Amino acid sequence: MNRLALLVAATFFMEFLDATILTTALPKMAASMGVAPVNLSIGVSIYSLTIAVFILPSAWLVDRLGPRVMLTGAIVLFTFSSALCGLATAPWAFIAARALQGVGGAFMVPVGRLVVLRTTPKNGILRATALLTWPALTAPLVGPPLGGFLTEALSWRAIFYVNVPLGVVGAILAWAWIPAIEPGPRKPFDALGFGLAGVALGAALLALDADSAAALALSAIALAAGVAFLRHLGRVADPIIDFGPMRHASFRSSLTGGTAARLLISAVPFVLPLMFQLGLGFDAMRAGFTVTPLFIGNIGIKPFTTPILRTFGFRRVLIVNAALQAATMFGCAAIGRQASPALVAALLIVSGASRSMHFTALGTLPFADIEPREMNMANLIFSASFQAALAFGVGVAAALMKFGGLVTASPLGPFRFTFIALGLLMLAVMASHARLSRDAGEAVTRPR
Repeated sequence: MNRLALLVAATFFMEFLDATILTTALPKMAASMGVAPVNLSIGVSIYSLTIAVFILPSAWLVDRLGPRVMLTGAIVLFTFSSALCGLATAPWAFIAARALQGVGGAFMVPVGRLVVLRTTPKNGILRATALLTWPALTAPLVGPPLGGFLTEALSWRAIFYVNVPLGVVGAILAWAWIPAIEPGPRKPFDALGFGLAGVALGAALLALDADSAAALALSAIALAAGVAFLRHLGRVADPIIDFGPMRHASFRSSLTGGTAARLLISAVPFVLPLMFQLGLGFDAMRAGFTVTPLFIGNIGIKPFTTPILRTFGFRRVLIVNAALQAATMFGCAAIGRQASPALVAALLIVSGASRSMHFTALGTLPFADIEPREMNMANLIFSASFQAALAFGVGVAAALMKFGGLVTASPLGPFRFTFIALGLLMLAVMASHARLSRDAGEAVTRPR
């Protein structure tokens, strides 16, 4: 099981890395395609959005094809589309290739997590989740410096070509190591539900990147499709999503305050490299390496995440870390040209450590009270909400930066506005965490 969990974590790392490795390469990519950097942000967010949408049919496909075929095929598709991204010469070609890459990533994440959760006892979920969450934490932090290095030393296209040899090895190991888990019952595919969910998520994301008139129209479409989707779920015999796991308070909290927290936290690695380049004038490599202390904080706290959760419980940990995240966001807003590099590094280390604790807690709590028969659907809902949070984190950050640019003429103004807004929203999330019961998640922290 150790090698299987490591393989799944490695595929997660590859998928999450490509969600953020573009941030430091965006200015040069945009210049080579003749567009503004902010206009290519859709290439970052559509990747996570496509993952969120195509996660929905993953449970149905696993029941039909089995996890071995699904995971191996997903890695192959991800690898092929990565090569297409590197070959793109126009924004539309790049965005289309990124969307296809997201389809491959959509099937890698839930299938891999499902295999690990199905084969892990309840008292081992906290430790297994800690292993599976490190890619989501480290990849966004490794991405900017790695993207900056490859962009400066080779070309922005190299950030996609590196996936090819890794993908080939991953596909071979997946086919060899994934156990032959029996397929589930064959149910009809809920095509209408899938279509309505895709329209709702896609229109909402595009609204963040549109002008005022188009944004209003897209928001109306997203709202109408979302309402139709929820009504559809109550009318069809085998809906694409069954919200049965929502009856558990721990799971329900992860779909409300937890998703909001992930959205806000995931915006930080997107905004920071752009601020260092466009606001402070750093080159891509320097901007990427300036974000490295986030990675140090993330890794440094990792051996202590499980003991901290066992000692203080989920509620206290989430409240404290939400407060720390808000404080570090306000601190990022205060960074200027004269800021001490040591103080900036210390700020980012604290942010990274808090980020690691928050993601580990939010990645474990949803499954604390889930019964084995509910695990497949709970995993699907969690994976979709997680990826949607990543997609909308980038989209919300891009929208805030655009609005900030309208109210200030300073190069740092849009970024400061964005970090202040993110910090205020995180304080609201802290209040949401405070509504958790004191013994929330006790089944995995203190198993009886």
